[in-house]
Amino acid sequence: MTRYIVRRLLSLPLLLLGIVSLAFLISHATQGDPLAAIVSERQMDNEEVVAAAKARWGLDKSLAEQYVIYIGNLLTGDLGISFRTKQPVSQDLLERLPATLELVIAAMIFGSSTGIVLGVLAARFRDRAIDHGARLWALIGSSTPVFWSGLILLYIFSVVLGWLPGPGRLDARMTPPAGGTGFLTLDALLTGNIDLFWDALHHLILPALVLGWTVMGIVSRLVRASMLDVLNQDYITAARARGAGEVRVLLNHALRNALVPTLTIIGFTFAYLITGAVLTEAIFSWTGIGSYAVDAARSLDYPAIMGVTIVGGGAFLLTNLATDIAYAFADPRIRLS
Repeated sequence: MTRYIVRRLLSLPLLLLGIVSLAFLISHATQGDPLAAIVSERQMDNEEVVAAAKARWGLDKSLAEQYVIYIGNLLTGDLGISFRTKQPVSQDLLERLPATLELVIAAMIFGSSTGIVLGVLAARFRDRAIDHGARLWALIGSSTPVFWSGLILLYIFSVVLGWLPGPGRLDARMTPPAGGTGFLTLDALLTGNIDLFWDALHHLILPALVLGWTVMGIVSRLVRASMLDVLNQDYITAARARGAGEVRVLLNHALRNALVPTLTIIGFTFAYLITGAVLTEAIFSWTGIGSYAVDAARSLDYPAIMGVTIVGGGAFLLTNLATDIAYAFADPRIRLS
């Protein structure tokens, strides 16, 4: 397995280079003028200002020259300066990535664990009330638009009942700890600030539930289908014939084999949500990677677009590797070589 992991890690830079190259060509081929994010509208008619801006940001060079310069800078760790924020893209990403990871991890823990439990129960009690209820709940979660469920839950639990706070990561009166990891809940615990921890946790609950509900619907339906297939296998009948308890049969024999296709969906969903939780971040004013990507695309902020592409591409490649490794632990018959 070690040789397999090393070989996959060595191939990651080449794969990431291919992703970056393709994204560079697509982003520069779109119709639009990135100068709109650099030069004010009143100065767009000033040829000297426009020429100076193009020279400053390298937009006066050919596409091939821009590509070579960008790749050369990228090899030194320089992702460029954002047209819109006028800050290094790496700094923008480091500021926003922890917020997205905190949200996505919380949503994946809730959605995956709940989805697996519901899927197992639905398969065990097939065509009974538990099965019908779990399938209905999963169907609603996977088919309800995130913007609708987010607004409804925000209105009910924040406006009407007042049980949970509104949008944002913290109360306006709270001050996040300086430095740290960027994960507000973790930083609050590390600094011993319990009030800050509870406030950050309460702000995290609603967006994590909204995002995790969609994950739960997908996972539970897949687990149910896989479990129904596995429960009809001969080795399940043999385990029951040897006197194995029902819980042991479900967890040790059936679920472990049914998890292999589920791990694929969990890994893919995790990587996708790192840059794809746009609507959830917008509804809950969550300053993460998704909202940053949308702002970059609107203004044709090439360096920011490429930075988000690198984060998203790296997430997919690393998650794919982690999923393959998880296969071997879930099913000993799988050999990585």
